Amino acid sequence: MAYRDLAHTQEGADGNAVAIGTVAAMIAVLFAGSTVLTPLYIIYKQQFGFSQITLTLVYAVYVVGNLGALLMFGGVSDVIGRRPAAVAAMIIAILSALVFLFAENVLSLDVARILSGLGIGIGAGTGTAWIAELLPDAERSRASVITTSTNFLGLGFGALASGLLAQYEPWPLRLIFIAYLAALVVVTILVWRTRETVAKPGSLRRVSMRPQLSVPEEIRASFVAPAVTGFGAMALVGFYAAVSPSILAQQLHEANHTVAGALFFELAIVTAVSIVMLMRMQSSKAMLAALALMIPSVLLVVMAQMLASMALMVAATACCGVVAALGYRGGLQVVNEIAPEDRRAELVSSFFVCCFTGNALPVIGVGIISTYVNAVAASLAFAGMIIVFALVALGFGLKHRH
Repeated sequence: MAYRDLAHTQEGADGNAVAIGTVAAMIAVLFAGSTVLTPLYIIYKQQFGFSQITLTLVYAVYVVGNLGALLMFGGVSDVIGRRPAAVAAMIIAILSALVFLFAENVLSLDVARILSGLGIGIGAGTGTAWIAELLPDAERSRASVITTSTNFLGLGFGALASGLLAQYEPWPLRLIFIAYLAALVVVTILVWRTRETVAKPGSLRRVSMRPQLSVPEEIRASFVAPAVTGFGAMALVGFYAAVSPSILAQQLHEANHTVAGALFFELAIVTAVSIVMLMRMQSSKAMLAALALMIPSVLLVVMAQMLASMALMVAATACCGVVAALGYRGGLQVVNEIAPEDRRAELVSSFFVCCFTGNALPVIGVGIISTYVNAVAASLAFAGMIIVFALVALGFGLKHRH
């Protein structure tokens, strides 16, 4: 009898491990869709003949999809179940990849980016809540480590694969999306076969179409610190994403698409490795460390631009990766710990709203400002804003850490 119970327990643990791996793969492949475009922007710009401000808007509409999904459907998986919501996110990602595959103008890029943001917005909150529920209660803090590390692995491999295929294989604007579609279909099938964790899923009719994100009153004070840190960490990543293409093209005169993909891959790998290596660091200390490290990281990015130094660019990339690891993981861990069971996806989605908003603002701002003044002036303006934000947030965090 004891042997059968032990075997049953082991089988359940193995099944959960496979399920967690599948959901982590879903998160990775969804986020990869947001960076496969990174090395391709310069090709699209040449082929479609659009301006820098148009390029900025193509990036910005992705965040429209993100925020739309999080605001309208942030808690949908709490109602209908994790699996249906996850499959819906994957189908939207497939539609996005198909539009990219046959894109012929800026409008089609905008539509594809909105769909990509929508799929990621639904899938991110759903997957994070799903993994937390698949883990034993004693190991729930591991959910943020798994989620954030696979998130950045997806971002990194998406950019690197796109850069390699664009540089060395035919059909630079087509082949990557054919490969990406194949990955999406395989992961969608695996997700459909993964067990549900919501005890009594309801029907889609129970889902309100009104913006539904909120933070329960009893945990609002606890939510402020992770929300602010997540915003700041992702603002730094957004600043890096806005500035690095111009540094490569204008200051370093680097035209190889693989280099653009490789730099973002470095950022993602450093982030993922740092998340795992620093997983035992207390979440509050991780958030404070992230805010402190934002300042030298921003300064390194600006120095790499002003001195046209690839060595400084590589160092800045690594520093930004560590900040993203500490801020994003630390914030998400706190959110997972304080979230009520029946509103977990909604609260996680509220955290992601802060992160995605922070990620978008520097990209849009640098793009707009650089059309009126030079790129270095735009970078200095946003670097100053991020430094001021980091100092204020750090002071607030140190004052209220106890």
